Amino acid sequence: MLSLLLPLISLLFQIQCFTVKSQPVPLNQICSNVTGNFTVNTPYAVNLDRLISSLSSLQSNDNGFYNISVGDSDEKVNAISQCRGDVKPEDCINCIAMAGKRLVTLCPVQKEAIIWYEKCTFRYSNRTIFNRLEIFLHTSITGTRNFTGDRDAWEKSLRGLLEGLKNRASVIGRSKKNFVVGETSGPSFQTLYGLVQCTPDISEEDCSYCLSQGIAKIPSCCDLKMGSYVLSPSCIVAYATWRFYDPVDTDEPSSVVQGDKNRGVPPKALIFAAASVAIVVLLIVFLVVFLRLRRKKKNKNSEHRHENENISTDSMRFDFSVLQDATSYFSLENKLGEGGFGAVYKGVLSGGQKIAVKRLSKNAQQGETEFKNEFLLVAKLQHRNLVKLLGYSIEGTERLLVYEFLPHTSLDKFIFEPIQGKQLEWDIRYKIIGGVARGLLYLHQDSRLRIIHRDLKASNILLDEEMTPKIADFGMARLFDMDHTTQRYTNRIVGTFGYMAPEYVMHGQFSFKTDVYSFGVLVLEIISGKKNSCFSNEDSMEDLLSFAWRNWKEGVALNLVDKILMTMSSYSSNMILRCINIGLLCVQDNVSERPSMASVLLMLDGHTIALSEPSKPAFFSHSNAVSDSSSSLGHNAKTSNYNSNTELYPR
Repeated sequence: MLSLLLPLISLLFQIQCFTVKSQPVPLNQICSNVTGNFTVNTPYAVNLDRLISSLSSLQSNDNGFYNISVGDSDEKVNAISQCRGDVKPEDCINCIAMAGKRLVTLCPVQKEAIIWYEKCTFRYSNRTIFNRLEIFLHTSITGTRNFTGDRDAWEKSLRGLLEGLKNRASVIGRSKKNFVVGETSGPSFQTLYGLVQCTPDISEEDCSYCLSQGIAKIPSCCDLKMGSYVLSPSCIVAYATWRFYDPVDTDEPSSVVQGDKNRGVPPKALIFAAASVAIVVLLIVFLVVFLRLRRKKKNKNSEHRHENENISTDSMRFDFSVLQDATSYFSLENKLGEGGFGAVYKGVLSGGQKIAVKRLSKNAQQGETEFKNEFLLVAKLQHRNLVKLLGYSIEGTERLLVYEFLPHTSLDKFIFEPIQGKQLEWDIRYKIIGGVARGLLYLHQDSRLRIIHRDLKASNILLDEEMTPKIADFGMARLFDMDHTTQRYTNRIVGTFGYMAPEYVMHGQFSFKTDVYSFGVLVLEIISGKKNSCFSNEDSMEDLLSFAWRNWKEGVALNLVDKILMTMSSYSSNMILRCINIGLLCVQDNVSERPSMASVLLMLDGHTIALSEPSKPAFFSHSNAVSDSSSSLGHNAKTSNYNSNTELYPR
């Protein structure tokens, strides 16, 4: 028996030795060329070498934070390093020394660089970096596993956890390393663990702001990932579905997960360690086999990628005769509406499935190839808060698009009509606001394309059986480059008066903030039950935004609320005031002051997040001539809720 155990024990010790000798892998590093480069044997290179050599001799301190400078004048090297709050002092020094040596090899000529490890962060520069908030040179690291359960519950749990940790971290102070960890119960019996930390050289306000920026990036960088880091020079935000940090001593039991105080006796620990190593070996073997099989499958699938795309296109094509039968030859009885790009008809397929058929007008003037390419582009947009495109049909000059049928039609039929409005309790209106925000965030950040809708309004929000909102009508949408972050200009102003941002109407300037403005108008309409383009105050000729702003400044913002809503059981004045605040933030005249849709979602779901005071919105004088029709088309106000013929310009 002993002869059988000896090889296993030998293997375990070899693996243990290998583990000890192996170097940790950095989470990420950034080599910045902003402040310039240096060459070998220059004063800056000498000072940097002296600084790196001194790291292993640092004296342990209580907060794991070090501010070091070597040299003077223009060739001075300034460095900041910080260890995570759960790292022991001796491990902290080792991590910093290792990080410094690794960083100069990865960034051999840059005067400014930063590297993140799980246990520590190290950076240096030729400029002053101490006592300064630094949120740029940021990055994110995500795991490969996605959460597949209830999306809304996941996002709510994660935001609640991280916002709570942020609020505690910003007031703990230097003695606690600005380091907070915690956990919360998530959906599908998951436990979510979170960690936040700021460098102690920044103020409480800067710490809170830095962490808020990190949390705001999660929807775009780490959507539904079960483990992620968001890293910046001044703070880190991390979460996972497993506890990835060690217990720490704290005076705030609620802010951390308490560790096991009863350490195991040595024999049990040895057995546990040996068993753990054996399990790790088996997992590594399994992982290697799995990755090889997956690579083969991926290569095989890539060989047929274009063929599969053609198959999917053909499979979504409807025969024109099928759609004729489904709509009773496009009869007036089945007509749902008409807009600038054509009419929409209700249809029923032979199997009983209800559909909405958009029959594009003949002046669309698209060839078959262009139409199919455009259809595929829109069909790739898949989100629960976007109307679903089911297929298309081409027959001669006929161009048709087939959508899912939504029985409740559009939002304007409810909020602007007193009888239908009685069906919209506050909780339903709040659900609609949140759903539209998620749909816009998907278009702006989370889809494979980055799209500006440009015609967001109540009549383009469709409602399903459960009153879930779905954004429709991409007939005026514009495609942005993936890396494009600034505005663009156009000579062709399209959209609906009352919803269009002032910079777009007056100068043709549009960006993602153009949709944010329209969203703000929509929020105020949902709360008030009044159209912005048709609003008229009994006492003065004010538009909806003017009325909302004036009452907000006078402290009587609830004057804006729909009278029907105030009689309902779900009425919540605090939440309504919060949404009015968000709506006014979205319609601010200054484009840069409007929040992104990611920030809007955080404000909607994070009820403890303090909101800033909105600035004055742009006012449009009231005019009875303004209609709810597209400004560049001049068609009648009976618009189609399924408008398409999407205008997507990559440049």
